[in-house]
Formats: sequence, C-alpha cells, structure tokens
Amino acid sequence: MAKNTMGTKLPRKLEQKMALMGEQIKLARLRRNLSIAQVAERATCSPLTVNRIENGSPTVSIGIYARVLYALQLDDDLLLIAKEDTLGRNLQDLSLKHRQRASKKS
Repeated sequence: MAKNTMGTKLPRKLEQKMALMGEQIKLARLRRNLSIAQVAERATCSPLTVNRIENGSPTVSIGIYARVLYALQLDDDLLLIAKEDTLGRNLQDLSLKHRQRASKKS
C-alpha cells in the first residue's frame, strides 16, 4: 500500500500549474528534437524521472528540475521564480511609515 504523504497531494490549482510546467518542458524538449533518454542522460537522471517531470509529478526534486532545465539550456528561467513579488511589495509599501515634515519655525 502506498504511503499518503503531504508532499504527494497538492491543491488542484497547483496540480494544474505543475502539469502546465511539465507540458512546457516537454514542448521545449520536442522543439530541440531531443528524446527523453537524451535529456535524461544530459541531466544525469533516469528517463522515468524526465517523464515524471513532463507529467507534472510533485515528487521530483527541484534540483532535478534544475538539471533538466540546464540540459535544455533553459536554466536562466529559474531566476524568474518569485522575481515579480507584487503582493510582497504591496505589503511592504503598506507597512512603511509616512514621515511628515516638522512645521517651519518663524
């Protein structure tokens, strides 16, 4: 019987995003005319792992994702993760105290 861990069950919205990311990686591989085996060899992982990535499996480590992206020459895309933190910036701006100038002395 398979163990049900929190790491394997994601909210539906995240499952959809993982599936989309996997599809984008698969399309990048196909555009480069590479087989799963070739990407696996370049990323030093198994073809099954590359297949899991392309299917959006949440159990593959981010390090493996990074190696697959590197094998596809897309590793710079990792720098886009959380780059535009609009919510965080808005929260930070709200917490800044607005200074007021002292009144002019005559």
